[in-house]
Amino acid sequence: MLDRRTLMGVGAAVTSAFSFFTGRKAYAKTTEPKVLPAGTLAPRGRFGRMERLASLDLESRQDFLMSFRTWANSDLSRAAQQRADAILAAKGLKKDVDMSQADAVALLKDDPVIQTSTRAWISCQQLSWNGLKEEFEGNADKYLSELEAAEKLGPGKLELNPTYPWPDYVKHEIHIQPGGYVGNEFAGHMYHYGTNGFYTGRNQNDELHVGSANNMPIPKDGKVLRILDVGTGIGQLAMALKERFPNAEVWGIDAGAPMLRYAHLRSVERGLDVNFAQRLGEDSKFPDGYFDIVTSYIMFHEVNPEGTKAQVKEAMRILRPGGVFYPLDFKLTGAPRWTPYAQYRRWWDHRWNNEVWTMKFRQNGLPDIIRQAGFDLNEKEPELLKGFGILNATKPAQA
Repeated sequence: MLDRRTLMGVGAAVTSAFSFFTGRKAYAKTTEPKVLPAGTLAPRGRFGRMERLASLDLESRQDFLMSFRTWANSDLSRAAQQRADAILAAKGLKKDVDMSQADAVALLKDDPVIQTSTRAWISCQQLSWNGLKEEFEGNADKYLSELEAAEKLGPGKLELNPTYPWPDYVKHEIHIQPGGYVGNEFAGHMYHYGTNGFYTGRNQNDELHVGSANNMPIPKDGKVLRILDVGTGIGQLAMALKERFPNAEVWGIDAGAPMLRYAHLRSVERGLDVNFAQRLGEDSKFPDGYFDIVTSYIMFHEVNPEGTKAQVKEAMRILRPGGVFYPLDFKLTGAPRWTPYAQYRRWWDHRWNNEVWTMKFRQNGLPDIIRQAGFDLNEKEPELLKGFGILNATKPAQA
């Protein structure tokens, strides 16, 4: 019987996809390694970069949940929005009335249509995690042996630091993922397939990360020798940046060892020379002025206010003069005022989807924190990811 993968080197399919963003076309192109580690054949094949799940039954259930999520995000969400508008109208209020979040929650939280929408979304999230957790934990020996085999291989390095005194903010079960990113040895596996469902298939071949990497601004002198992806997770942006800048030294750091082990596995399979290290963004261990680009992908809204300030300060330290700092995340400026229903949705995402720090992120003044650290900040271009914020900062040449 074949394991999930074997020594046979099978090149992943080359897939091109149009970017969801303005700017360069995003090519989700894989690299065919010459030698793959023991266990690298996917017996059920791949969808481009993404290996198919181990059983058709699990894959079918995840596909159903993806379709259910799409419906919950569209038709069911619109019904809840219409119900919220009707509740406001019954009180003589416009649907975009200025209302505190506490008042919006009190007004809308007990309505059965709105609660159905909320419950459907959260249940979908829970069922997706539960199915993935059952697969990976139920076949732990197979998946762990694969990770262990990859750790002995390059071309990139993997550095783990199990004794580091990690801060509490990294230990939450973000998005109600079981164990979060640090507390389950299959966090990387679950995150990869779970977020594919969250993106409703739009990121199956890392298209969002590839597009973000392709749109990344570079220093004015054109030199890109070293790149750091903070909070790299399973390394999707780091690997996309390596593909765009093949001669650069690329690092991805994260607090979650399981995420990094899975990231390293994927980079080994693709023959990408990306280095992954278990470190914090506020304590990166790199020398002063080391990097040309420091970036992150939708990470800062998962960080507490103290960590946010410390990470921005650290980015200033490790960037060279003229270097680029681009923390991609939710839009903070230029967004329309939230309606009462939007206020309610933000609340339940915080409360029931365990988005612990999102509220603080939207209030912490990140653009001002970046300026106060000494960066020159451009909030108008380029847009890495359509609909998200623009925080394109440069370390002054004289710094």
